[in-house]
Amino acid sequence: MLMPEQWRPEHKLFPHQVGFTCPPFDYDAAPSDFIRMAPETVGVHGWMLHVPDYAHGLDQRKQNFAMMDDFCHCMSRNGADVAAQVGSNWVHASGLGVEGIRQHCADLSDKYGLAFHMSGYAMVEALREMNVEKVALNAAYHWPAWWQGTVGFLREAGFDVIWAGNFHDQGWFDSQEAVNDCRWVFEGDLALRSFEYVAEQAPNADAYLINGMCNFRTGPGGIPQRPLHLTPMLEEALGKPVIGHDTALYWRVFKTLGLAPTGHHGQLLNRLG
Repeated sequence: MLMPEQWRPEHKLFPHQVGFTCPPFDYDAAPSDFIRMAPETVGVHGWMLHVPDYAHGLDQRKQNFAMMDDFCHCMSRNGADVAAQVGSNWVHASGLGVEGIRQHCADLSDKYGLAFHMSGYAMVEALREMNVEKVALNAAYHWPAWWQGTVGFLREAGFDVIWAGNFHDQGWFDSQEAVNDCRWVFEGDLALRSFEYVAEQAPNADAYLINGMCNFRTGPGGIPQRPLHLTPMLEEALGKPVIGHDTALYWRVFKTLGLAPTGHHGQLLNRLG
């Protein structure tokens, strides 16, 4: 006896079902962050990519880009409405370009009957939604090849990137190796200090961005938190929209579902209310 291949609405565990994936060797906070601010009608599942020799290389992202197809197939077979890809570098590492990524997302969505969103392209969609033209990028922990790829992708999408630099460029660490040694988790006060630095370099930016899925020890007892948690504070301090790849991806997922998050999470997500 075979199970049916299609999920009927009455068989779904949640009216709205979302799947997140993340790069290998990253225990990703996206499923936890998203479910904590989603209505009770939303269920979330995570799927970690498995590449045994993964070393966070851009070439490895390109080599394993087809795993996005596997991810969407898996989520579709399990009744997901949206499949969301965490990891901002995958879009530029692919070599497909902005239009190529848009088409790739559309093709996978059509093929598997769900909505597939990539965080790197969600940033482009979010900036267009906000009518932003000039941006400055807090490249955080990303080493040069990573954040320069993001800058190129944003410029290809039509945005004026008037300044970009990571924590080493900003002078908070003596070397990129010292940044890497933090393993994406940084002291809480660095969030505001680094954004104030970026704002000083680019006072005319329409919005300030932060690359990737950076974590700061700003939660209870020093628990690491993503830009999502810090956006209202940063926007109040800078007087401009602050958009991270995490908030852009969550915004895109909520928009597809036709839902709004609970609570206040900054200007971008507030547009859904």
